[in-house]
Formats: sequence, structure tokens, C-alpha cells
Amino acid sequence: MEDERDHDTISSSLPSLSKQLTGTTLGGSADVPVVDLSVSDEDFLLHEVVKASEEWGIFQVVNHGIPEELMRQLQVVGKQFFDLPEAEKEIVAKDGDFEGYKRKYLGGINNWDQHLFHRLSPPSIINYKYWPKNPLQYREVTEEYTKHIKRLTEKILGWLSKGLGLPREAFTQSIGGETSEYVLRVNFYPPTQDSELVIGAAAHSDMGAIALLLPNEVPGLQAFKDEQWLDLNYINSAVVVIIGDQLMRMTNGRFKNVLHRAKTDKKKLRISWPVFVAPRADMSVGPLPELTGDENPPKFETLIYNDYIDQKIKGWALEDLPVY
Repeated sequence: MEDERDHDTISSSLPSLSKQLTGTTLGGSADVPVVDLSVSDEDFLLHEVVKASEEWGIFQVVNHGIPEELMRQLQVVGKQFFDLPEAEKEIVAKDGDFEGYKRKYLGGINNWDQHLFHRLSPPSIINYKYWPKNPLQYREVTEEYTKHIKRLTEKILGWLSKGLGLPREAFTQSIGGETSEYVLRVNFYPPTQDSELVIGAAAHSDMGAIALLLPNEVPGLQAFKDEQWLDLNYINSAVVVIIGDQLMRMTNGRFKNVLHRAKTDKKKLRISWPVFVAPRADMSVGPLPELTGDENPPKFETLIYNDYIDQKIKGWALEDLPVY
């Protein structure tokens, strides 16, 4: 989704694609699938989310059950935090872990990096020292949003599982069930006159299983499909669903781990709230036996999730990060 952890820590920037993307078309409007979750025909719903995951690796959901007022409150407290003086934001600054507040340009690429990052769930991994105490409503609003986003994530994973002929809980359990890790990153992209040159988040796929992103009204998220970058159209109150590396690997490549990035805007502030869902670091993740066989042998090695992360990071050192 727009960024998972720091580019030097946990998101998959896919440097091996840098040559492949040279000369591709920049821009265009994307008819990214939009799935209405209020439909009563579950078979139709299963078909739609599976098709979107196979063909795009990204889709938007509407009528998803998260109250619009709660989404608005999350956006308000997020913006209020970034409006604070720098010294006050630095109270929750990073101090070695990936969690906390950070503001800088990433070296080597025109990539604006200002964000707030912290764990949401399970409770055993939460460190509240990285949660802002100002605005006062930040914790209450974020905890309530976490309840709803977890419920929606489990529904979507259930539909994706059933759509492939698996038990409803297959994907949820394969990433740890109640121990699956949910992490929020609030991305802050101030306006810039060089919006065609400054990328808010460089091209990457998400390391984890799935991400659910709430944008503000300013477009900027792009997906790479059919050899071009396509803009996602903003839909009021929609949530963007992004398939990550681990769902791609568990389905033996049937689902796409979409390559995506974020652009800044020349005149308007852009903020986004992706929630990343990943297995525990000690979990083994690979193609599910039910989705492989003699005619469809495993394409990916089963790896401890933390080892997968380490391998990806080591791969970055072999090539320069792509510049877009």
C-alpha cells in the first residue's frame, strides 16, 4: 500500500523492476474495480473480489460498514497532529524502531517522507509512546477505527478464501489469526510545484498480506498495470484494498501483489491512512497446499516471514532503487 514501513526497513520497492519500467506511460485514469459490499448475493461478491485480486491486485470497496463519521474523525485527528509545531511532533519521533514520527527526504530518490507509524493490534505489541497524546482524541478515535478495520479485513480475507474454494478462515489463519499484526501509517504529502518529479511514495509492493487504505479527497495513488501508471479515482468514503506479497505467495501467484506508488499534488495537501496487515515475524508463509499440485507446483519457497523480509532487504543492496 502506499508505504509499509520505512523504505529501508519493510516496504518492497522492487528495484529489479527499474529497467522494466523505463519508458512506460506515466498517467491515465484507472477503472480500478469497485466492489459494493452491501450486495446480498455472496457468490457474486466472492467472484468480484477474487477477479479484482487476480487481474489488478487492488480494488476499492464501498458500503463496507465503517461509519463515515468515524472515518472523518480519523482524518481530522491525523491532520491535527501534522499541523502541530515540529517540536511537539518530535515527542513521538522514531528512536530506532520503525514506529514513530519521521520527516525527511529519502536519499537517492525524489521521495518525500513524512509520516506517523505505529502498531494497532494485537494489544501485546502496542507501544503507546508512539501514539500522539495531542490531539486528545487521537487514541480514542484510532482504537475505534482499529476495531472496524479489523472486522472489514477479516471479511475480505474470508471472501477471498471462499472464492478460491478454501474454508472461510483459511487466509486469516494462515497469517496468524488474532496474532496477525496491524500497523497504521499516516502519510503526509504537502503540496509541491514539482509534483511530477517528487514522488510521495516510490514504486513498491507491500511486504505483508493485505493493506486497507483510507485516502483524503486529493488523488495521488497510482497502480501499475498494462505497462502504465494509472491514477485511482477518488470515491468518497471508499476504502482501497491492496494485495500484498504474502497473499500473492500463498495463492501461488494467482493473486497479484500490485506495484503502486503515491504522487504529491501541486496545490493541495494529500494525506492517506493505510493499515498494513502482516503475519507474525515467526510464521512460515508460502503457497497453500490446497492451491498447488502436480499441475500447479509451488512457485515460491515457504519462508519464515522475518526471513522473507531479510531476503528482500538484502536484494535492495544489489541494485539502485528505481527513480520515477
